[in-house]
Amino acid sequence: MNSNYIVVMAGGIGSRFWPFSRTNHPKQFHDVLGTGRSMLQLTVDRFQGICPPENVFVVTNRDYVDLVQEHLPHLPADQILGEPIGRNTAPCIAYACYRIAQRDPQAIIIVTPADHAVQREDEFRRLIDIAVAAARASDVLITLGIQPSRPDTGYGYIQYMDDQSLPGGQLHKVKTFTEKPNLELARMFVDSGDFLWNSGLFVWRAEVIIDAFHHYLGDIAEVFDEGAEQLGTTEEEEFISRAYSRCRNISIDYGVMEKADNVYVMPADFGWSDVGTWDSLHRIGQHDENGNMVSGDVMLYDTTGCVIKTPADRLVVVQGLEDYIVAEYDNVLLICKRSEEQRVKDFVADVKAKKGGGYN
Repeated sequence: MNSNYIVVMAGGIGSRFWPFSRTNHPKQFHDVLGTGRSMLQLTVDRFQGICPPENVFVVTNRDYVDLVQEHLPHLPADQILGEPIGRNTAPCIAYACYRIAQRDPQAIIIVTPADHAVQREDEFRRLIDIAVAAARASDVLITLGIQPSRPDTGYGYIQYMDDQSLPGGQLHKVKTFTEKPNLELARMFVDSGDFLWNSGLFVWRAEVIIDAFHHYLGDIAEVFDEGAEQLGTTEEEEFISRAYSRCRNISIDYGVMEKADNVYVMPADFGWSDVGTWDSLHRIGQHDENGNMVSGDVMLYDTTGCVIKTPADRLVVVQGLEDYIVAEYDNVLLICKRSEEQRVKDFVADVKAKKGGGYN
């Protein structure tokens, strides 16, 4: 276990979850699920027993370093890696993996977003243990694929090959990645039975992912190769500022996973949700007898299928709504049809253009 490391990616804004998720306080720092723990705290909690606390690293925007320390007060400051600017997941993962490799070249690294929900944590840990063992034994890049429960157009899809598996038969070689297909294609994927949702959870050895950067993202590898010896020293922050100015904005999926020939996927079913949208929160939340997911001091009349999240110190009375989002946070109230929630990003852009940056 001492060679197992966790990298938590906690730098995103989560604009689809507006107005609850805002630039100055993104959703990973909120108690979205009503458990008394933020999404970031729940993420770190679920890896207890998989790796020791001194092997937990959080990558976030420098603006959020203090928030991370507030939510994870026992995490040493040098295990919080601050990005000067957002450059998508490839530079984020390169930073963390190069940093860990400086400490432990044989490290097994598990990469996870900070804002996903897992309902069956024992099953989650069981599958992570299998993936860790496979990454230790083979030069492979592993991703966890979620068994799809519906033809959702909000997720990427992974097609795998049943006839090419690692020993044990639980990890299958990836055939294709497809980003957010249309509904007709998503239905075909789900009906075929050989596609999984892309969870954004990865497992690999440090040396294997760094080798992949050299092969497929040589420009980013070159940047981090040049300053690798400065990582973990007093020169790290200055180096990272220079490094990120040279890194392009690219995801690990597009930059590495879609191109590499040693990518394997493990089919998984542990009650996963990326909690990326209000509708996803409605799907995983506790419902009343009318299918409403409610958080706050709320009185409902003739209301069904809604997700309502409002401040606990404000009484909210709702009558006559069906399948709506009612969300209030920090002086912004959103009322929107659940079926139209993809427009939330447009609302945020319009608000920023017409009302200034104080609401986004």
